[in-house]
Amino acid sequence: MAAWTLPRLRPGRAFFPHPPKGELVTTSQAAAPPRRSDAGRVRLQQRDIDGLLLAAEHYAAPYDLLSAALDVTPARLRGITARWRAAGLAATGTLGPGPAWCWLTPAGMAATGHRWPAGEPSLARLAHIRAVLATRISLQADPGYAGAWWHAERRIRAALPASAAKPHIADAEIHWPSAPPGPHAGQVWAVEVELTAKTAARTARIMARLLARRPGYARLVYLTAPAARPVVTATAARLPDSQRSRVDIRDLPPAAFLPAPGNRS
Repeated sequence: MAAWTLPRLRPGRAFFPHPPKGELVTTSQAAAPPRRSDAGRVRLQQRDIDGLLLAAEHYAAPYDLLSAALDVTPARLRGITARWRAAGLAATGTLGPGPAWCWLTPAGMAATGHRWPAGEPSLARLAHIRAVLATRISLQADPGYAGAWWHAERRIRAALPASAAKPHIADAEIHWPSAPPGPHAGQVWAVEVELTAKTAARTARIMARLLARRPGYARLVYLTAPAARPVVTATAARLPDSQRSRVDIRDLPPAAFLPAPGNRS
């Protein structure tokens, strides 16, 4: 069967049937096109859906990281978020030093299908939210993680039984598909993002609980700021050999930290 294609139009010309010979149809005489059923509503594209889901999973997103995640310029992103605001799906604003932020409204959260609380994130959590989102973007761009997918902390928490005790929740999970076969096929890794140093005792408790979790994490990946790395490294060194080999400690990506002053993309 031949493929069906749209007619190729000359630039600047609209495609309308020709009127019968000897008959002239003016603009005023032509029938008005029927009104679209979605007229007046914002029509979401896949990029919009990706961005709204990302903001939902991460509580909020700073403009520079949202721009990177959606692969658009800062100017294009401002247009996208303006459409979201006009539709009542999102709000934006400056919450501190650095770029502006975007977060979902209750209507925006409802549109994603999630029942998580929606609203402006607390100032105390901005640095951590940024670091976790930067980690996600960095890992997803790494060819070594091709095929794996990110399971956000909000999704992990939502899957816990309502009556269950609330243990320490990893900042995210990395899920590896079972096929095709590979060194990590079917595994789930825990991701911990550390900006500041916790006490050695607290760090040890978190490591022990995550490594002992059932069903278990195959690996525990720590991404640390310079201030947190010594405690994490020393704590991992004291683990039994069987657990120490499952802990991977790395530096946070540069984008986890606020950009240089003056960059308010």
